[in-house]
Amino acid sequence: MIRRLYDWTLSLAAGPRAPAALGSVSFVESSVFPIPPDILLIPMVIARKERAWWYALLCTLTSVAGGVLGYFIGMLLFEQVAVPVLTFYGKMGWMDEFSTYFNEYGWWFVFIAGLTPFPYKVITIASGVAGLSLPIFIVASLVSRGLRFFVVAGLLYFFGPPIKHFIEQRLGLMFTIFVVLLVGGFVVLRYI
Repeated sequence: MIRRLYDWTLSLAAGPRAPAALGSVSFVESSVFPIPPDILLIPMVIARKERAWWYALLCTLTSVAGGVLGYFIGMLLFEQVAVPVLTFYGKMGWMDEFSTYFNEYGWWFVFIAGLTPFPYKVITIASGVAGLSLPIFIVASLVSRGLRFFVVAGLLYFFGPPIKHFIEQRLGLMFTIFVVLLVGGFVVLRYI
């Protein structure tokens, strides 16, 4: 089923409504859809290199808007669904501890999830559940999602189709290594 969904999503990149499809997929991927917008962004930038920056901006803005939807899903549905279950099992204290920890480091969670292969939708919903400051959530999302989509568009703009395989196979790993080194650097500086 996921393969059919992937193929269907990829077919949208060739159609006349490709930008609308890119914005739609980017929006819903941030809260519920399993296929990342990169599978549309990559062929669209290769086909129309001169629109690379527009496509990256479109992806960024619609992804953050979809992330805000995920935030409100977490904020509004948590009370109705999760609270009774956690209360029944005596785990509401755990949720309070999680929320405190998440609010302290929430910017980093959102930044890391927005940049790496970790499912961004999980963090958008968790941000709403934990009550992370909405402005902090939006800024962290804009920075990380913008960085991710503009790097992909930039690599394709400057290196063209030969870089496509690298992006599809290894860019997520490179972003993950970058984030680990960045966070590790801050941890080292804090304790030196």
